[in-house]
Order: sequence, then structure tokens, then C-alpha cells
Amino acid sequence: MTDYRKCVAAFATDVLKVAKAALVIKENLIARRSHMKPKHIKKLLLSEITTTTQNMLDYVVNPKVDFTRNRKLPFEKIVRAIIEMESKSITNEMIDIFHDVSSLPSASAFVQQRQKIKPEFFRDIFKGFTNKLQNHSHSDLTILAVDGSDIQIPTNSEDKKSYYPSVNGQKPYNLLHLNALYNLENHLYTDVVLQGKHDANEHSALQEMVDRSPIPKALVIADRGYESYHSMAHIQEKGWYYLIRIKDGTRGIKNGLDLPDEEEFDVNIDLKLTRKQTKEMKELFLKDKNHYKLIAHSHPFDYLPTKLRKKDSVAFYELKFRIVRFKITEDTYETVITNLDAKEYTPTNLKKLYAARWGIETSFRDLKYTIGMLDFHSKKVMCIQQEIYAHLIMYNFAEMITSHVVIEKKQRKYTYKANFTVAAHVCRLFLREKTTSPNLETIIARNIIPVRPNRHRKRILTGKVFHSFLYRVA
Repeated sequence: MTDYRKCVAAFATDVLKVAKAALVIKENLIARRSHMKPKHIKKLLLSEITTTTQNMLDYVVNPKVDFTRNRKLPFEKIVRAIIEMESKSITNEMIDIFHDVSSLPSASAFVQQRQKIKPEFFRDIFKGFTNKLQNHSHSDLTILAVDGSDIQIPTNSEDKKSYYPSVNGQKPYNLLHLNALYNLENHLYTDVVLQGKHDANEHSALQEMVDRSPIPKALVIADRGYESYHSMAHIQEKGWYYLIRIKDGTRGIKNGLDLPDEEEFDVNIDLKLTRKQTKEMKELFLKDKNHYKLIAHSHPFDYLPTKLRKKDSVAFYELKFRIVRFKITEDTYETVITNLDAKEYTPTNLKKLYAARWGIETSFRDLKYTIGMLDFHSKKVMCIQQEIYAHLIMYNFAEMITSHVVIEKKQRKYTYKANFTVAAHVCRLFLREKTTSPNLETIIARNIIPVRPNRHRKRILTGKVFHSFLYRVA
């Protein structure tokens, strides 16, 4: 009888533990859902702005005089205005932002005030806000895409990093290059590196973003411009994975390896990289290309010594990866390089994974045309950088809200998603206190568009055009 009572007591204890665990899970789920409500996302952004503003003196051009007097446009108000701006003229933007005519500042006053703020303020707001939106789990694999996009800015011959002079009758222009790390699961920009086009280096940008990322476990999917042993090493050292499309021609990583002369293959490579050029090593470089590779002293590689003496022993850095070639269409093949496990990630799985990279391409389109990164309100590079980071903040704000709006499922031919153009506009109104959270969700849920899989369109290439702020639609 005593044993029976003990069993019952133990059983009751176990049930109680399970019930408590279930309650905790339920509470966490409810908390997470409420946390992702529009009002809570808005609260996160405003909190990040307020917190960073406390260190205002670190972000102004002249700390002794800038924003020391009370004006119509205090520091935080200027910051909010830049984040909330659309593609209208400055005057019309001021009318939309300021409800009271008596407190309406002039366009020139706005320009003078914004020139006192360093773009690094908006960069840090972007990073802080984005980190708060993401749930960095040590067990889950975060899928990231990396890509770059050119941004045409007002022509300025003084900015040598971005200026391109007139050639063959073409007008001169300036270009910035945006390198971005994009979360394909929650559709957020996690990090960016902004460079002048002349100084643009996508490899170094990727390495920088990987090294400083707070994400514990991730897979980086990249296009052909990112194939590099150096970048692969940085990702490996981070404890991450990579899936990179590589060139099929006579240039690139594939050309330096002995691979099967077949249309499709999956080959494991165990490569030892070194800078040492002894007689023995030179023979190995020629005889065993799949195991030994020379990294020239002129090429950057952080994990091998740059200066070597004859008496120094040979230093190696080991990279283990797969070269996989698979069929895309009837007459099209692609080759990728990856350190993902072959048992779990077959060529078919890799093909599907790489196809997901298209998400960052469509995000650039939304960022430029929907959010307004083609339209700037200044000719100064510093102010343009402000707006680029501000647009990234607004994109993440709108995308996070939109992704958590429930779209009612009905008997339809296609799956439907929110119309991001409408959603972004309403999210701006919500940030400006011109609509409420329930109205916001209702409008987003009603304005939907079909998701059409496997839809292809011929890419139409157009010349680069800068949208002058003198000719904006009111």
C-alpha cells in the first residue's frame, strides 16, 4: 500500500511538472505574440530612439553648440522626421509631420538642423532596433542571404569615392554600394555595410558583417560575386555554414580544382591553404589541386601569416567543403560550394535552399521603390547616408508589422500575402500617430495580393537614373 501511495504521489508530481511547463510555454507564447503586435513593435523603435538620444553628444557634429538651445526642431523630432519621410518635397514632408501650423518649421530650418547629426546615429538605431526584433536561438539555424545593390545619388564631382565622370556622352553620376545581410525567414535586414562604389569590396563587407553578427548559428547564401576562400574561412571561424554559387568558366574556385567531367556531381574537398612556396609545396600544388592551394601574399587572408621567412615552417589553414553541380532547367546547370552536411542536405535540398536567395532581390526592390531609397532630400553624402539607414529602419518596421498580420485563409486558387506597398504606407501613418493599431491590421489584412510560384519574367535592364528632389510628386 505504501508503494502504491508513493507511485501515486510521484505520478501527481510529474503531472504537476508537466502542467507547469505547459503553462510556462503558453505564457511565453502569449507574451511573444503580444510582443509582436504593432503597438509593441512601435514601442521598441521609439524606445531605441529615446535610449540612443541619451548619448546625443556622441552623434552631433559639434557637441559644444549643436542642439544646446530649445528650437522647433529638437534632436529627437528631427530623427523621427527623417525616419518617417517619404518621397515628397521637404516642405510637404514638414506639413505631414507637424500638425500645428504655428509650429511648422521651414525647409531650410530642417536642412540646417539635420546637418548637425552624424549618420552613425541612424546606423546604431537600425542595429539596435533590428537586434530587438530577432530571436537569436542557439539551436535554430538562421537562413541569411547576402547581396549588394548600387544606389545612385545626386551628382557631386567632389566625392571621389562615388563619382563617375562623363564617358562617351553619358552624363556623370555618383554611386554608393549597399552590402546587406538579409534574414530570409523573418524578412529583415540584419546588417549592412555602406561603401562608395570605387571603394566597394563585397568580400570585405561580408566578412565584416559575419564577424560582428550576434547570431549564434546561421547559413549564408550568396551569389557568384562572393566566392572566396577568405570569406569561406571567416564563415567557418564563426561556426556558420555557407552556400555560395560559383563561376562555371575558366575563372574562380572551380577552375583551380580537379572535378569530374560530368553534368552533375557532388564532390568532397579537403583543402589545405598556405602562403609557403617551397619546392615541395609547388609540386603538391600541381599534383594534388584538391588538397593543397597557394594563397598569394597579395591576397588578403586573415588566418595565415602575411610575412614569411625561409626558415619558417609551413603553416596551413584547412577548409572542408563540397562542390555540387545540379540541373536547373533542361539545358541549364549551376555549381555551388558549401560546408553543409551531405546526408542532410542533398543536391535537391541545396537547389531549393539557393532558390530562397531570391528573397533579398525582391527586398531591394521594395526598399528602393516602396520605401523610397531612390528619392533623397539632400545632395550631401552625410545626409544621404542618414536617409539610407532611416529607410532600412522603416523597411524592418513595416515588414515586421506586416508579417504578423493574420491573412484569412479561404478557398482560393493562390496563397495570398499582404500588399507591401499599402502596408508600408499605413505603417508610416501608424508611426506618425495618424492611425491606430486595429485599423492598421484591418487595412493590411484587406489589401492582399496572390503569391504565384514559379513565375518568370524576362529581366529588363535600364540605365541608372537619379530622382531629383526638385521634381517630386506632391
